[in-house]
Amino acid sequence: MAQKAIITGVILDKNNEALSNVNISTDNHGTSSDKNGFYLLEITADLPVTITFTHVGFKEVTLKNLLLSTNETFEFNPILNSDVTQIDEITLTATGEKTVSAITTINPSLIRLIPGANAGVENILKLLPGVSSNNELSTQYNVRGGNYDENLIYVNEIEVYRPFLIRSGQQESLSFINSAMIQNVKFSAGGFQAKYGDKLSSVLDITYKTPVNFGLQVDASLLGASTTLETSSANKKLSSITGIRYRDNSLFINSQQTTTNINPIAFDFQTYENYSFSNKFNLGFLGNISLNNYQNQPKTRTTNFGTLNDPKSLSIFYAGSEKNKYTTTLGALKATYIVNDKTVLKLIPSIYHALEEEASDVIAQYELGDLDTSLGEISNVKRLGTQFNRARNTLDALIFNIEHKGKFTTNKKAIDWSLKYTHEDIRDQLRESEFLDSLGYFVRPNSSEFFNNQPEEPFTAPLEALQSINATNFVQTNRVSGYVQLSNQIQLGRNEVYYNLGIRGQFWSVSHDTNESKGQFIFSPRGQFAIKPDWKKDMLFKLAAGIYHQPPFYRELRANDGRVNPDVKAQKSFHLVLSNEYSFMLWDGPFKLISDIYYKNLSNVNTYTLEDVRIRYVANNDATAYVYGADFRMTGAFVPGTESWISLGYLKTEENSTNRGYISRPTDQRLKLGILFQDYIPTIPDVKMYLNLVYNTGLPGGSPNYSDPYNFNSRLRDYKRADLGISYTFVGENKKAPKNSWLNSFEELSGGFEIFNMFNNQNSITNTWVRDIDTKQQYAVPNYLTSRILNIKIHMRF
Repeated sequence: MAQKAIITGVILDKNNEALSNVNISTDNHGTSSDKNGFYLLEITADLPVTITFTHVGFKEVTLKNLLLSTNETFEFNPILNSDVTQIDEITLTATGEKTVSAITTINPSLIRLIPGANAGVENILKLLPGVSSNNELSTQYNVRGGNYDENLIYVNEIEVYRPFLIRSGQQESLSFINSAMIQNVKFSAGGFQAKYGDKLSSVLDITYKTPVNFGLQVDASLLGASTTLETSSANKKLSSITGIRYRDNSLFINSQQTTTNINPIAFDFQTYENYSFSNKFNLGFLGNISLNNYQNQPKTRTTNFGTLNDPKSLSIFYAGSEKNKYTTTLGALKATYIVNDKTVLKLIPSIYHALEEEASDVIAQYELGDLDTSLGEISNVKRLGTQFNRARNTLDALIFNIEHKGKFTTNKKAIDWSLKYTHEDIRDQLRESEFLDSLGYFVRPNSSEFFNNQPEEPFTAPLEALQSINATNFVQTNRVSGYVQLSNQIQLGRNEVYYNLGIRGQFWSVSHDTNESKGQFIFSPRGQFAIKPDWKKDMLFKLAAGIYHQPPFYRELRANDGRVNPDVKAQKSFHLVLSNEYSFMLWDGPFKLISDIYYKNLSNVNTYTLEDVRIRYVANNDATAYVYGADFRMTGAFVPGTESWISLGYLKTEENSTNRGYISRPTDQRLKLGILFQDYIPTIPDVKMYLNLVYNTGLPGGSPNYSDPYNFNSRLRDYKRADLGISYTFVGENKKAPKNSWLNSFEELSGGFEIFNMFNNQNSITNTWVRDIDTKQQYAVPNYLTSRILNIKIHMRF
């Protein structure tokens, strides 16, 4: 007997109104949508199936060669209008849509299911080849040798921003993206189109849901809780999705080696409203308020490190506290006007405001000793000194955007264009200092003016901080950017060919205090080409090339000493990406192998040092760099009815500053292995298992603050992590409760547990540099991340 799969979803017209009585048919089966536009069709699994959606007065939508695995439920929400056929010759598999552009699509249901310390979109991205993050406390990620500032993020075509001052992963909490509100996820690790912005590494393009029915979802765990409300008016003109999230990271932070009184609280409110005034005009609103309050009183820390032949132990005793607040708000409108069947115009104004405060006074007395690993005892203890770190930092950022976008479509050609104005107003007060002493001798800065030969000769100069920053910056930036691109799909013999050619441009000027405004212009041509040969094997070849610029944002203008350099130019990168997608049947199930080979040549590089998640730029353009590598991902139904994948990546990236020679960049992550695996008990299919495994080779270990990176070439230990989730479905799409049961009030109900860092690996993200006052030697002491943690969670939907 043939195995079955299900395709389901909601059918809308171009005004986001539900369409009833739409005919959905295959060669053997058929159904129709109900009054709410909902449909469900059972099809044959593991075989290509063509599905058509037809309705009087609307153009037909066709899905060709839909290939689903056994017991898989695939969600597809088509929009019918009087335009040309929206979907032509698209192949869908258990791994998602096969796109001809340099974009990866990710199933939103996977994002909501897969366990992780920061579950959500970023958690899934870290399992893709070319994407790295060695810090489970952070939602930030590196892509193909880039840093955290080189990634674009859009939600419903609105660019979103991260806080500026956060310096460690444990100070972070919630990602901007609310995974419960997501409808579509697209991601590109390089070679993306001109319509995406001016960054060097990647783009994450999120689309939030447009509800057509009422829905209420509640998720709770030991780490926090969230509620998502979906509503739609009776006439379907007004729809709304609103999410409220609360998170407390104490469970993770208390598993680290520093004993502390910690209170890291994060709250997030987010809403997307959409109203259709007519068949031609609709207006959307995206609003967000995020509050992050981080209070920490460290007490003690003991870290064992070193080698087997020379094991060491560091003990630190703390006094003082950190009190940090990060408050961000975003409001954006998106007006869409459909001129006719071929032309769509949009206007998107947005405003973002961030108020961030850091107040820290922490005294650390530390001692270093030799560790006897057999007895666990410490001997030859050296009381090295006392360190006092103080910070009083305040940043007030206001960013205003207004953008016009348009699209003209005829047959299989499309022209996209945009014109955007951005104003950035940054007010930054930076006050940081570090004092160090040992046995009564105060350590002064290592410069000629502080040279002395104590205690032979008295030194009577005033006390000076070993390191200090004292700066107040008022920076305004005005930007005008735009793009135009042409997309076309043609037949070359019996082969299908797609190409996209585009140009981006940006002019910006920076004014700092009373200095004159500095203006610069960039020009970025980009192109993508794809061909699907008429072969028996299902192959798709893609080539992407182009120039990518990253005009400096405020943090890239600010140097190590806190001063702003308005002359910093845009970093420039040439991208070349060659890709292949091969879809095939294996073990009676659909699989896909995705391969990428890429090369980047970078100039005008603004070098930086990385301390946890804090980036400190040199604020010049005196370096060149390169990146090359290869990524592979095989995805498919390793277990019938599930989606899993294995990804493998290799990269090398080096930089050459002021012609001193090439050294590894802070993101030189050579090898990456990621595994996402789903399974269930065949006799009890409602018991499901989700597992993600990550292995990364060690990153460069960095250097002490303001030290020369050329003098420090060590690497951190390899990063290894496994997160496991087990859940049981009480009520779900394929499991309805009896009418008389109390479970009948739930549309979905599941519960389970997660084990983070299942094998309790000691991973580190950075080093703490400890100075031996006697020998002037500096020891790199690893900052270990979280240990094994158990979390309990429950999911409800009404």
